[in-house]
Amino acid sequence: MKNFVNISIIVILALSTSCHKSIPYKPKLLFKSGFESSVYIDNTAYVDNEDYRYIKGTDNETGFSWPIDILGATNSGLHYISDDNEQATFAELQRVIGHNGDSTTVLFQKENYEFLDDTQCPYEILDITEGRKDLYIKYWIKIDSASLVQPDKWRTFFEYKTKDYDAGQNNGFRLIAFIYTDEDDNTPYWHWQGDGNPEHPIWEIDNKTIPVPLNEWFMTEFYWHWSEGKDGRALWRVNGQIIGQHYGPTTRNSKPIDFIILTQIYGDSNPKHQWIDDIEIWSGIPK
Repeated sequence: MKNFVNISIIVILALSTSCHKSIPYKPKLLFKSGFESSVYIDNTAYVDNEDYRYIKGTDNETGFSWPIDILGATNSGLHYISDDNEQATFAELQRVIGHNGDSTTVLFQKENYEFLDDTQCPYEILDITEGRKDLYIKYWIKIDSASLVQPDKWRTFFEYKTKDYDAGQNNGFRLIAFIYTDEDDNTPYWHWQGDGNPEHPIWEIDNKTIPVPLNEWFMTEFYWHWSEGKDGRALWRVNGQIIGQHYGPTTRNSKPIDFIILTQIYGDSNPKHQWIDDIEIWSGIPK
């Protein structure tokens, strides 16, 4: 009888332990689109909307619809900024040969010249209400080969900003991916940065080892764990290779992410252009 009781206790403890085992977190796909099917750009110039143009429609190949509304975002769209009456910047959907060699629809973005210091045309995921969460973003991009041939030039195609980043009080945080050209030999290289304002990086990583693909498709991945502590993480990979990885704060003063510039066309290396395709956004790094 005593042995039976002991065996029963062991079985109960084993069942109790198994019931309390933590279930591995499985990232959730939040958005996916290659601009196919009924996706289009609404080029209506709406009154009092700061010159936004909205990508709309449902990608029937993935089932996801535009505009992107992850993390509670609203009003996401292409933002024409200091565009000289739509002459300095330009965006449209085009049919081209994609990264897998097939015909595909892509987002084409171009900056012809710098009209003012902030001339650009990004796709912004706006008015985020759940800006304290992890996020993983992946897409394919092809950039031109003519814009990064002069010394000491730069362009960027991705970033996020927290609330109060542009308030002029140095309270917020920005995570941003650059391509620079070397001031001595013109060679383009990667630059990964977190800052409190553009002139004062909090941390920065240069990568001159992995070549920058020009006029060819490459896959870019961005992941962050939002945190003001040591457990924060900011990862950037290109074609599966780590460009830069920072462990530590990915915000300042506990500020949530305000908006994400998913695809940006901005910098002093003009004229420049790029193509974007097959966007995926997940709640964590997919397994």
